[in-house]
Amino acid sequence: MTAAPTTGTARRPADAEPDVIRNPVLRGFHPDLSLLRVGGDYYLATSTFEWLPGVTVHHSTDLVNWRSYGGVLREPRLIDLSGNPDSGGVWAPCLSYADGLFHLVYSDVKSFAGAFKDVRNFVTVAESVDGPWSDPVPLPGHGFDPSLFHDTGPDGDGRSWLLWVDWDHRPGTNPFAGILLQEYDRVLRKVVGPVQRIFTGTSLGCTEGPHLYRRCGWYYLVTAEGGTSWDHAVTVARSRSLRGPYRPDPAGPLLTSAHRPELELQKAGHASLVETPEGDWYLAHLTARPLTSRGACVLGRETALQQVDWTADGWPRVAGTAGKGTPSLLVPAPPAAAEQPSSRAAELPEENPDGFGAGSVLAPQWMTLRRHEDPSWLSLTRRTGWLRLRGGESLSSRHRQSVVARRQQHTRFDFRVTVSAWPGSPRQMAGLVHLYNTELWHYLHLTWDEDLGRVLRVAVCDRGKYSETADPVAVGPGLVVLRLVVRDDQARFQWALWDLGRCEEWFPIGPVLDSGRLSDEYATVGDPATGHYSSWGFTGAFVGVCAQDLTGSGWPADFAAPVYHDAEDGSAPDGPDPVLPLPMEPRA
Repeated sequence: MTAAPTTGTARRPADAEPDVIRNPVLRGFHPDLSLLRVGGDYYLATSTFEWLPGVTVHHSTDLVNWRSYGGVLREPRLIDLSGNPDSGGVWAPCLSYADGLFHLVYSDVKSFAGAFKDVRNFVTVAESVDGPWSDPVPLPGHGFDPSLFHDTGPDGDGRSWLLWVDWDHRPGTNPFAGILLQEYDRVLRKVVGPVQRIFTGTSLGCTEGPHLYRRCGWYYLVTAEGGTSWDHAVTVARSRSLRGPYRPDPAGPLLTSAHRPELELQKAGHASLVETPEGDWYLAHLTARPLTSRGACVLGRETALQQVDWTADGWPRVAGTAGKGTPSLLVPAPPAAAEQPSSRAAELPEENPDGFGAGSVLAPQWMTLRRHEDPSWLSLTRRTGWLRLRGGESLSSRHRQSVVARRQQHTRFDFRVTVSAWPGSPRQMAGLVHLYNTELWHYLHLTWDEDLGRVLRVAVCDRGKYSETADPVAVGPGLVVLRLVVRDDQARFQWALWDLGRCEEWFPIGPVLDSGRLSDEYATVGDPATGHYSSWGFTGAFVGVCAQDLTGSGWPADFAAPVYHDAEDGSAPDGPDPVLPLPMEPRA
């Protein structure tokens, strides 16, 4: 990927305290990243899988501080995820820049369990990251993780090239059959010419996530290898010719956490390089932070940055604090980057840590599940200060759910929301949900009981098995405030009545729940020996609100004042202290 040139670079005074990059720079579910610089602006694009809007993009001018645009695939014409499997949908986007346009390529994975992967790859372009984006153009679809390389540097020929993973479903073959290369015509917006296999990987296997770069007369192919779990790694191969052959770095992986379970940043892999205006190099990569050694990663796969140096003979190196090629929590930031002029920062939406959004549009941190934001089921204007959801299908549906949620970004957090809902049937429900996918969730909700009237129930779905973990609790008239308190792998629901602007008393409801189940590891079910899985976990946990109306009448429920509270410093939730059998002190 090519960065547009920058002028007027200013440097920080020599005696100023340097900034530090603190990893992960994007907390919570932000995997399969693509890092791009255009002038003084950096962009990180990450996978969103079944969540909408598709492809989350963050912006920075210093690699230290990041602001979110939210997702950029915001319309059905750009992506349709109805019916997509859990952890299907948008995989591994690549954001690049040429001809004054942002080029976004991405996979839409329609099925991937077992031997086959049904994948649709697309490219769309826009003058601004915030859109509008052009109608997507299909690309070759017999593989995934597409990326574009524009050979538009001083020594390049100006042509563009598409790379992607060749997937081979046949028994007895290596399913990760190599990295394919084909020319891409930017004017016609289609691939042209022959397809070439330029790399078949190293002994680590599972070669995927290709990105191509040019430096000092060499073409560098950066790939992910070792699978997406504990043996994940970043490998580099290079060639004097764009078409190869590509020879891997004899020193081994550029970055990995494999065989180092003591490291806080695990699963390091799937990376993207960027050069700063001053000539410094950085590597963005995915990572994960398990609750225990090789335990549950409830935050999913996150994004981190590492500094890269180059050897005298032209190979990149990451000098981690725990040894060569290991990820570091603290990384020196590039000098003077904070003073680099930005041409696009004004386009960013205003930050709004709490609340559902301003005007008629959800704030960037909120996402919907397989269903684009649409006034037919979601409104921020029907009732001032409230989010209204029309009840949709059940939490087990892969089609028309009414869910608005945000990423879980801390292992210890509290989330509360006020609910105004008057169900008239057991098939009408609305409340607070902590979920991973359609088969893994915890749900505190208002519903109706023939004997008790309006009640609260706690429902749990554990790998598709539904249960209710407490007797229903009758709730009188008025607004109800629901709260979730999570401490590592323990979670507890609470509720209170909203009376005269405050919650007089919080009541626990249901048992302590195992929130460690809402993790990549627990969601993944299959046979490592064959490599065929019935389900995968790629997304991390979400917390938010939802409404169901299984009568089909579109019954409404309203939500207000959502508050997500980071409790990793040991602080209690806002309001009265909860009475919970949970550790409230900071972790050692």
